[in-house]
Amino acid sequence: MAGPGIPFHRSLALTSFAIEGVSELAFLMLNPIHLKTLQTVLRCGSFADAARQLGYTGSAVSQQMSALERQVRLPLFDRDAHGIRATPAARFLAERSRETLGHLRALEDDVALLAEGTVGRLRVGSFPTASERLLPTALSLFRTTHPQVEIHLDEGEQNELSPMLEARELDIALMYLYGLAPARFPRGFRMERILIEDLILLSPVDHPLLGACSTTRIDLLRDETWITTRPQTAGASMLRRICGAAGFEPIIAYRSNNYPTIHGLVAAGLGLAVVPALGHQATPGVSRTRLETDNAFREVMVVRSPSTADGPWRALTQALRQAAEELATSAYGISLPAR
Repeated sequence: MAGPGIPFHRSLALTSFAIEGVSELAFLMLNPIHLKTLQTVLRCGSFADAARQLGYTGSAVSQQMSALERQVRLPLFDRDAHGIRATPAARFLAERSRETLGHLRALEDDVALLAEGTVGRLRVGSFPTASERLLPTALSLFRTTHPQVEIHLDEGEQNELSPMLEARELDIALMYLYGLAPARFPRGFRMERILIEDLILLSPVDHPLLGACSTTRIDLLRDETWITTRPQTAGASMLRRICGAAGFEPIIAYRSNNYPTIHGLVAAGLGLAVVPALGHQATPGVSRTRLETDNAFREVMVVRSPSTADGPWRALTQALRQAAEELATSAYGISLPAR
């Protein structure tokens, strides 16, 4: 705990101890490498998985965490034969050090730019369907106007991209928001809407209720078997909410986070599915139908870290808008937000 008059961020660097009855202050310089390793361990759930991600050995990760525990004089993990469990102190330290590590990464970038004399680099995050259908065109457009900017791309799901933005491991990320499944975005981060996807009902071509329909109401499908994404995903939550608003709980038999797999299951007659337009591609044996349901959409937006420079942000946002305009003219269920 910080003492009276000492802010917590200073109490991380100061600890009091007594030697022969004399109270003194000693500086505790926490190793940022150890703090980064701590965050990775908490994100991965084990020393072994964190070691693989960081390129260390499991023993090196364990030694770093032991050294950090000695420095802060607090247990950070409960260890037993089955693995490790983070203590509240570990989670608190990881959370409070996140912004500091982000500033250190930004400083490293600035030093590299000064030493190399390059324009810079842009670390971009994206979710899979945007990476496939939106980002290639946008990055190609961006490179024509900014050939000396080095692009680093990280792909992940929404729950992976958000903490990477907060930790300043990404400068810009493409993220999404379902109309009926609220999402948490980092506070203080700037967002720009890029496109809007319809939610599309997929059914076998010979489905007795949907074969010739261009639109339908989901309440007519309460007795159907459903295919959706894995539990705890925004897509699965969206399906539950849409069905719940229509007065029923969907009967879910199959789950996959791979949209081609979902299309294949639908084509095989194993159930119905609702997917966002970026996740839909024409597939033999699969019919598509628009839903007559409020909030049956997903918005795609670009999110900026506060430390990202204005120039690259504006240029990439413009390139994404151009790519979205091209996509909206050719792809089913894609539209542009009002400007």
